[in-house]
Amino acid sequence: MTTAPTTRRADPAVRRPAFRDALRSEWIKLLSLPSTFLALGGILAVGLGGSLFLGLTLESSGVPSVASVERTIGDVTLPMVILGQIIAGIAGVSSVGAEYSSGSIQTTLMAVPTRVRVLWAKAIVAFLAATGVALTTVFGAWLATYPLYAEHGLHAPLTAPGVLLALLGSAVYLGLCAVFGVGIGMLVRSTTIGAVVVFTATLLGPILASALPFNLFSRVARVALLGNAGDAMARIGTPGGPFLDVWGGHISTAAGWLLVAAWAALALAGGAVALQRRDA
Repeated sequence: MTTAPTTRRADPAVRRPAFRDALRSEWIKLLSLPSTFLALGGILAVGLGGSLFLGLTLESSGVPSVASVERTIGDVTLPMVILGQIIAGIAGVSSVGAEYSSGSIQTTLMAVPTRVRVLWAKAIVAFLAATGVALTTVFGAWLATYPLYAEHGLHAPLTAPGVLLALLGSAVYLGLCAVFGVGIGMLVRSTTIGAVVVFTATLLGPILASALPFNLFSRVARVALLGNAGDAMARIGTPGGPFLDVWGGHISTAAGWLLVAAWAALALAGGAVALQRRDA
């Protein structure tokens, strides 16, 4: 006598984790890292502190004879961007590197078998966290310094052409730097190496490119590097200027947005390939 084979049905209570579950998990993990609060607090401190310093020392450093909204907005956005781009990028790297160093990445990938979904969740969470703090910082800096510049006729109202876009651009740039860091962190699996890559792409690379002899390579490097493209996002563009001028070193605001987005997308693509092909 033979018995009929029994078939096991999947328990309907067991389901594949939804993407929102992965997002919630990444939020919890990001907020559990002490480095996250140090990074976000650092962006707030350097952005507000740097802008207030420039505003308070305006008279002693010399008030411009001609009012320039472009210069005023540069004084508001660039203190946050110069150091904030590094901080945000390294925070993105750390959100990945911390899991690889502790070995908890294996648990993450077991809970969410679709590996690319993990990468997307990390990137979205890092972007929202960095952009949210950067928006608070840059609009806080604009609000705090507005009376200081208005006293000398150098105020930059939000209704002035390009002002709102520059403020938003500086914040989104930091968010995309965090996404870039997530992709690089997944690619190199090391917080230290990833931090070096972020520092080079955002600050060191543009400095070195500006010191190179005048040739095609140096011109392309100056307009293509992440830090220079982000600088264009945080400034008021020149009306009627070219979209991108390699020989003149000019990057329009729109070109800056596209270049920074391309850097973040390439880093994520590299991280996705590495995550799919390598073991945890």
